[in-house]
Amino acid sequence: MWFIFALLSALFAALTSILAKIGISGVNSNLATAIRTLVVVVMAWGMVFLTNTQKGISEISQQSWLFLILSGLATGASWLCYYRALQLGEASKVVPIDKLSVVFTLILAFVVLHEEFTTKSLIGCLLIGAGTLALVL
Repeated sequence: MWFIFALLSALFAALTSILAKIGISGVNSNLATAIRTLVVVVMAWGMVFLTNTQKGISEISQQSWLFLILSGLATGASWLCYYRALQLGEASKVVPIDKLSVVFTLILAFVVLHEEFTTKSLIGCLLIGAGTLALVL
């Protein structure tokens, strides 16, 4: 089931890029990010209440709070940079560079989470990096 959700995530991310590129025309990128974020907040909390999972807030540990907040800050920084890049550049070039996050994630998963970094991972990183270069040059 995770694979289906991952594919849907990729599809919605692609739609996000195209819709954002159209939507930020003539709009400050920070303002556009704030509007997008507000929509995401409303949608996320709507899902929490729709699935009746709001009771779980009190069970979240301090460590989880810390890392969720840090993750939120990283997401915000990513979105601000992404929208500015989209505003300044072509979506067909910005998006592949943004997807280098896959390479960064694999490296960080190995260094921080001590996940296995295999030959397959290395080849995949090199191919993603080469593919990104091919698309943006």
